[in-house]
Amino acid sequence: MDKMKLYLAGPFFDREQIERIERVEQALATNATVEKVFSPRKAEAKHRQGSPEWIQEIFEMDREHIDQADVMLAVIDYEGTYVDPGTAWETGYACAKGKPVILLKEKAAGTINLMMGVPAQAVLTSVAALTSYDFITLPEQAWTGDMF
Repeated sequence: MDKMKLYLAGPFFDREQIERIERVEQALATNATVEKVFSPRKAEAKHRQGSPEWIQEIFEMDREHIDQADVMLAVIDYEGTYVDPGTAWETGYACAKGKPVILLKEKAAGTINLMMGVPAQAVLTSVAALTSYDFITLPEQAWTGDMF
């Protein structure tokens, strides 16, 4: 396999989160081992946001793109011990489908929930690391901080 298809999970509900996801998207665009990145932030929906049709469309679209991805990359910058529930579901689904999961935890403070940290192939701590991480060989990089 020459290059990998990635699914980028992570919250994008406020300015800080959007800025972080944008930096991640830019870093991945320069990585020679990445063929394509699906970022839900950029996905366009046919239906009005918040409508029952939109909700179903987004769920199905995200699930389909996780199924098509080779690797899941999840941004997990906690607020205390709270992680975005959508991101948690996406990583759990990817893990259940046998997809390798890479976590990005840029904020220094905090711990990682064991249900995300234990199955993670690698936990990276900077967006800059995404430019050179080898998504083909997926080198292991275990989280050495606290888990709860």
